[in-house]
Amino acid sequence: MSRSRLFGSVAAVLIATSSAGAQVPQTILYGAAYYDEYTPVDRVDEDARLMKAAGITVVRIAESTWGTLEPQPNVFNFTPIDRTLAAMNREGIKVIIGTPTYAVPTWLARQHPDILLQPGAYGPRQNMDITNPHCRAAAERVIAALIAHVKDDPAVIGYQVDNETKSFGTSGPNVQAAFVAALKRKWSSLDELNKAWGLDYWSNRINSWDDFPSVNASINASLTNAFQAFQRGLVTDFLAWQADLVRRHARPGQFVTQNFDLDWRGYSYGIQPDVNHWEAAKALDVAGIDIYHPSQEKLTGTEIAFGGDVARSLRGGENYLVIETQAQGFPEWTPFPGQLRLQAFSHLASGAKMVEYWHWATTTNAFETYWRGLLTQDYKPNPVYDEAKTIGADLKRLGPKLADMKKKNRVALYVSNAALSAFDSFKINTHDFKANADRKPVTYNEVVRGFYDALYRQNIEVDLISPSSTVPLDQYKLIVVPALYAASDAEIAKLNECAKAGAHVLYSFKNGFSDENTKVRFAAQPGGIAQAAGVTYQLFTVPEGVSLAGDPFGVGAVDNKARWWMEMLTPTTATVVARYQSPSWPAAAAVTRNSWGAGEVTYVGFMPTDALAEKILADAATRAGIDVPAAHWPIVVRGGTLSNGHPVRYVLNYSAAARATPAMMNGTELLGGRAVTRGKPIDLLAWGVAILEGESAAP
Repeated sequence: MSRSRLFGSVAAVLIATSSAGAQVPQTILYGAAYYDEYTPVDRVDEDARLMKAAGITVVRIAESTWGTLEPQPNVFNFTPIDRTLAAMNREGIKVIIGTPTYAVPTWLARQHPDILLQPGAYGPRQNMDITNPHCRAAAERVIAALIAHVKDDPAVIGYQVDNETKSFGTSGPNVQAAFVAALKRKWSSLDELNKAWGLDYWSNRINSWDDFPSVNASINASLTNAFQAFQRGLVTDFLAWQADLVRRHARPGQFVTQNFDLDWRGYSYGIQPDVNHWEAAKALDVAGIDIYHPSQEKLTGTEIAFGGDVARSLRGGENYLVIETQAQGFPEWTPFPGQLRLQAFSHLASGAKMVEYWHWATTTNAFETYWRGLLTQDYKPNPVYDEAKTIGADLKRLGPKLADMKKKNRVALYVSNAALSAFDSFKINTHDFKANADRKPVTYNEVVRGFYDALYRQNIEVDLISPSSTVPLDQYKLIVVPALYAASDAEIAKLNECAKAGAHVLYSFKNGFSDENTKVRFAAQPGGIAQAAGVTYQLFTVPEGVSLAGDPFGVGAVDNKARWWMEMLTPTTATVVARYQSPSWPAAAAVTRNSWGAGEVTYVGFMPTDALAEKILADAATRAGIDVPAAHWPIVVRGGTLSNGHPVRYVLNYSAAARATPAMMNGTELLGGRAVTRGKPIDLLAWGVAILEGESAAP
């Protein structure tokens, strides 16, 4: 396979071949991953029967079993797949086929040891170079054989390409050479590149393309982050290549998806640093995602909402598939009674069209021996399975009505892979970090989640947009921009123009500090934001014992504090909303607001506490003309518009106590089939859920 095939700009070409007419069934799918290859005894028919009884309507198979599917090169064993397809057909259960390329077989590692990222270290999944031509050739062969074998089976509705795909840090000589080739195409000269990246520092200057060093030990963030962007492009290319390959062999109407995963913090947490999901999703027919989250007393619903909002936003508001989430998962995640139902409907509240567990039965092998599925080690019904049956029954009845809910949010959170890489090149070492070795430096995703979570707790629904988003920014009244540390002048100008046209733009600290090359701007900070925000600064520090003078947002002494970072703002045309108060620092501005054209720009020069972030964002939302709901977490209200035009609201109780909350409209509570009246209380059990459908379509 030629280098141009592997590293050229093929993604844009392949994206254009997305399936015309491919679609997900017009209902809510409810499912689990299933592996006949893993089961301790022959029981595929019994499992399919238990699935049918639980209301399971779809399973995902095959994505992790390359070594079973192709035990020797070009020798295929489809027996487990055929057995599963036959059993699912008998019970009327649909199937998504996963291409098995994220865990390579032993024979491939033996034949071509250069495919392994860790030479000689076979065993871990995803330990392969996704650009390696030997890996690509073997992958193409197994994908073509698999799709040709299953495509005409009536149970097969779609395909998942690879699994939780990332570049996995691939940076061998072939990738380094391809990176240099890409730079030659982008930069007109090495002098231009050296200047843009500041490579004169520590004699890192590159005077000949032949001298271009490996980036693996680079101390220059501009170079490192350019390479990380290149690696993200490899993922986009790889998934587009697989999607195109699948479509060439699939049956018309079958969809292509991928289960993107998020940044991991023991659970799904933030924007994925190793993939530009917005770019990679362009090759798909429908976006898919993994969402794992804390449970029991730590279940807040925040990760479910965040992951769902990301997935829905990848393709301009389209519905998405939750391809993996937990039924039980880790032992500490075994759900309290009622939580499995709450979690399932929480996914739907963000716009999911499928909820699928990883996986059907508890793993009894290798690395994930204690990862528990719907069934436990004995493969018998249990309380979690019994609760799943209630979800399946509700979705059988309500799935067609609830499918394809659309949202029209007026608030957006602006995120950026480039800003993530740049910010995390210079993580904030807080005083907490210095005093406590267990406290890690503050990351970009912690800033993003700090602002997102504050909106979530107040039931202010948001879309997540990025520089790669295709949605017009002018559809939003409020755009929150956390820590856009690296951005081009054009990108910042686009955000400023939204304010000038009438929106409210809220910038946090560390915005606009460097350009798109992670080169600090030689200008008054915050660079291109300064005029629109009506503010500038020169000094910044890590705050200790710093509060806001007079508690202007009324949060009380405990929460009226600056944390992590503080910029000492000097207004030019802005109004001061809050000033710092410190025994040592002067009373510089901390929060400012500036009229800019027909809109406003708020600048927050520090990281607020959780309570303070809520108040600041609520104030910005109100000024932008957005109602802040009366309901507050642990009562979460999310919704949109059903395909029949009626409004729908999911009312979720993230609490171990029964609670009541006023109905927000006249209509019907769908789970119980009872009428509700606006303003009258809806009673929710502990970890309970209600779904309200308005009585008429919006005018």
